[in-house]
Amino acid sequence: MNVVWVGTSPESGPFSPVETHSEAEDLSGRFDDLRSRGQGYIEVRLPNREFPVLALAFRDDHAVVHLMSDAERTSLLVGDGTAPSGDEVQVPIMDDLVTFTGDYVLDVNRAWNLVHDFWHTQAVGALGEWCEL
Repeated sequence: MNVVWVGTSPESGPFSPVETHSEAEDLSGRFDDLRSRGQGYIEVRLPNREFPVLALAFRDDHAVVHLMSDAERTSLLVGDGTAPSGDEVQVPIMDDLVTFTGDYVLDVNRAWNLVHDFWHTQAVGALGEWCEL
């Protein structure tokens, strides 16, 4: 399966906006590299269309997943209870740390599995409940 993605560079640290067209295994390798560093940000889409784009931002064991349905609409995946609703968690979005409430925080392994499901099923509806921003 081929995917198109951008993400944090594990070598230099900052976000690299250059799209990579690769096999899904290469994206998995990038995620593993970032996971070993403790944080990262990845956007992934299918090669045959510009949208949807799924973005995974994580730091330590906490993750946030964004869905860009088109150029005008962005949604957040509702959290899985990993962090209590009142807690705040920071994850990197591109090069900045952004704070989210526990309402939108997932376990990083579950979030990665959802990204994996996205490129296999090419669907986002079954990933969970989305909250449009």
